Amino acid sequence: MVLPGKDPKVYVIILNYNGWSDTIECLESVLRLHYGNFRVILVDNDSADGSVKKIKLWAAGKLDVWRNARNTLRSMTYPPVTKPVRIVEYNREEAEGGGDPAKEKETGQNEIPTASIVLINSGGNLGFAGGNNVGIRYAAKDKDCQYIWLVNNDTVVDPDALTRLIERMQKKPEAGLCGSTLLYYHDPKKVQALAGATYNKWLAVSRHIGVWRDADTPVDEKEIESKLSYIIGASVLLSREFIERVGLMCEDYFFYFDELDWSVRAGSRFAMAYAPRSIVYHKEGSSIGVNPGAAHKSKLADYYWIKNRILFTRKFYPYALPTVYLSMLAAIVNRIRRKQWDRVLMIIKVTLGL
Repeated sequence: MVLPGKDPKVYVIILNYNGWSDTIECLESVLRLHYGNFRVILVDNDSADGSVKKIKLWAAGKLDVWRNARNTLRSMTYPPVTKPVRIVEYNREEAEGGGDPAKEKETGQNEIPTASIVLINSGGNLGFAGGNNVGIRYAAKDKDCQYIWLVNNDTVVDPDALTRLIERMQKKPEAGLCGSTLLYYHDPKKVQALAGATYNKWLAVSRHIGVWRDADTPVDEKEIESKLSYIIGASVLLSREFIERVGLMCEDYFFYFDELDWSVRAGSRFAMAYAPRSIVYHKEGSSIGVNPGAAHKSKLADYYWIKNRILFTRKFYPYALPTVYLSMLAAIVNRIRRKQWDRVLMIIKVTLGL
């Protein structure tokens, strides 16, 4: 349970782009949270796969996402939550203006509930940072909002995941953000990351902390916190003060490095926290074609990974550019070894700024 007193109000922001099936499964788990004071904000980044229509059908109780009965995580999303789930819809301009309180009220009732889900159409593919920023701007208009939880749409969350995050943040008041234990959705006995990752600025590469260790291995939260370079955006709880003092996510990257940029900009003003018992199961990057292992990255994911290594280094560690450029030679050799000839050319062009 959270510490004594009324539960702080939390906005849960989920970003969708051409991933309605994953998003519905995520929503089914989020709506089962044991936490007592949260609102769900779903931002659609101008999906072209009919996501908005499918999600509305699900909310109306007319569409279920089938999951294999042998799926070990099925109990977190099945049977479906009671429908209908009320949705209030905004465009980007309406949302960033704070929405319309009258629109979010039911009519003809004495006690008027707010919407279960606020659906925001961003109007374009704004990338990971841009899409989440739309939701953050909407949430920040509510003066009662104390925390914002960014959750990837390709996750399933444990019912106590948010409660544990809040507990850790309240016990560590100097923290501005807090991460969960991320487990592999398709192999939930293995760790994907313990909150976040370490970063090597000389090579512009990161490594997830605890990757592939057994999920039941005991951890020391303070030891993990001492290693963190950044919290992985699949599950990151942010304080309102962090947003007000550090600002929104940088939208220069489109994808990758935005979480690291956030942490570097925060500097020593805020600590990072880790809540070991906040469990989130992650499919890892299905919306942009990012599967475990560099060899399985889509060309789009590969492009942003290479491009943003240089962009981030130039912004924060320009003195490390020579070694980062040298590391691109290793990237080229790897693509040649995999016979990904089109990507070799891509890496050369990006490195040369063409």
